[in-house]
Formats: sequence, C-alpha cells, structure tokens
Amino acid sequence: MSSITRRNLVISAATAGAALGLGGPIEFIGTAAAQKALGTDLKKSKSFKLGDLQVTTVYDGIWEKAHDANFIKGVSIDETKKALAAAKQTDAFVPITFTVTIVKRGNDYIMFDSGTGGQASPKAGELAANLKAAGIDRDRIKTIIVTHYHGDHIFGLMEKGTNAQVFLNAEIIVPAAEHKYWSDPAVLAKLPEARQGLAKRVQATLATWKNVRPFEGGKEVVKGIRPIPAHGHTPGHTAYLVTSGRNQLIVSADATNIPALFVRHPTWQAAFDQDADMAVASRKKLFDRAVADGVIVTGYHWGLPGAGRLKKDGSGYVYMPIA
Repeated sequence: MSSITRRNLVISAATAGAALGLGGPIEFIGTAAAQKALGTDLKKSKSFKLGDLQVTTVYDGIWEKAHDANFIKGVSIDETKKALAAAKQTDAFVPITFTVTIVKRGNDYIMFDSGTGGQASPKAGELAANLKAAGIDRDRIKTIIVTHYHGDHIFGLMEKGTNAQVFLNAEIIVPAAEHKYWSDPAVLAKLPEARQGLAKRVQATLATWKNVRPFEGGKEVVKGIRPIPAHGHTPGHTAYLVTSGRNQLIVSADATNIPALFVRHPTWQAAFDQDADMAVASRKKLFDRAVADGVIVTGYHWGLPGAGRLKKDGSGYVYMPIA
C-alpha cells in the first residue's frame, strides 16, 4: 500500500452532523496523496459522449474517513481494509470522494447535486475550480437536479455562514418526498441530534427559495431525464435515468458509497443509510436494472472517472470504469 503521512484534524459534531448526518466528532486523516491512494491519476474531470449529449464528471474532493467499527453494520475494520486492499485502494483510511455529474445538451448544462461547497471535509470544495478547468462556465448551469438533501450534495448550493444562494438563477429540481421530509418543522423532534442541524439548514434555505421545484411521480423532470425512486439512504433519495436516443445513463447518486465496499458487497449497510434495509433493496434493484440494460452508471462517491458499467459477480457486482 502507499505510504501515508498522517495529520489528524477533528471537526465539531455539529458540523459533521449537518453535512453527513453522523453523531460525534469526525477524524480526518490528511495526506497529500489523496487521489494517488485511490489509484487515480490526479485528473479532476472526465468527459464522454452519450448519444447527442456530453457527460462530464467533476471531482470536488475527498473525505479521508478514519476507520470506525460502526461504519458498516456487522463488518469489522479488518474486513473493510481487506475489501479496500482487494480494490487496490489505500486501507489507511476510507477514501470517500465527491464527484458531480454534469450533462450538456446543446448549450445547456444540467448538474446533478452541487458538491460540498467546501463544507463537508477540509479536503473538498474543488468543484468551482475544476468546473472552470473542464471548460464549464458555472454561470451557464441553469438546471440543478438534486438526488437528496445530505449536506455533501446540497451545501454547494449555499454560501458558508450566510446561506446565500450560489446558483441564484438556476432552477433547482428536487424530489417532493425528500423536500417534504426535511422541510417539515416537526421532523426535528423525530431526528437524532446529529441530523437536526441539517434539517434546520434545509428549512432556512431550500424550503424558502423561490427557484426550487419539487416533483412527484415518474415523468421527465426535464427533457430526457426521468427519476428512479431509490429510497432508503434518505426517505426521498432518487436516482435519474438520462436518455439520448438509444443511449442511457443512470445517475445513481448515493445508491452506494464507494464501489470497493458497497458495489462489491451490496448487502453491506453503511451508517449513512437512514433505512438500511430499504437502501440495500433499492441498490440491488437499481444495479440489476443497470446490468440488464448494459447502461453506464455514475456514482457520487466513486471517484474519477466516476462512471462505468456494472456486471453481476456472485452475490455482488463488479464496477468497470470507463476508459
């Protein structure tokens, strides 16, 4: 494995809870070799064609998560390390990356989620710079489709401290079930303390913004893009099917966390999943569909290239990144 120089940084439980829905302080292990440890080549974006569309996955950074016996239900730290090593990734920490999917149709850009805004990990928040490097003008992103309301997916919509909108002129399309759940003031009494900060921030921002459009049902949310319910990770977590002619892409968001763990072992239950059993069922259903249809899939925590195809392998799946 790569030699890792460690520097520990602890952020408050309140900040961690707001961004990631976990209780207690989170330990971040710093290293200059973050992407190298993942086996990537330090590129910050990847583009490919999907019929008439151009798809670009853009790297926003990494959370170098310290190992935690409670991270995966019933799975030891040693088992987690073995799974990471088998995928030729560092086992010094759990390398959770953040990668945003953007679709270009003609001159229009459609972005799925918004990145961390540099508010979920000290080694994340690169989206704006990496969009520019990829030739994507952030001001031309007029449609943002949200998969769910965890902070690492929506904090890029709002400025740290002020909550001012970053994409003031964009339409923000959100699953109605997700929006209703987090926007309801009564939800605070039902949530553990660590998740209350996130709900309060949603209620101060997305619940009041005039450019937020909740949707219900399975109709297209914009031309060529349909929702796929994938609940469990959160109550309204939603994947999306992007179609151009006969070409299809599934934006799977957090149907899994990193492939080495949760694609290879789809029954493993992460601490992030609000209803873990439902999350596993949604994951298998979505991935079986991807395998059967042979479509490209993107994953928010898959690192670059952040897209590939899946194949069934015993009780799990194999992730085959695009070239």
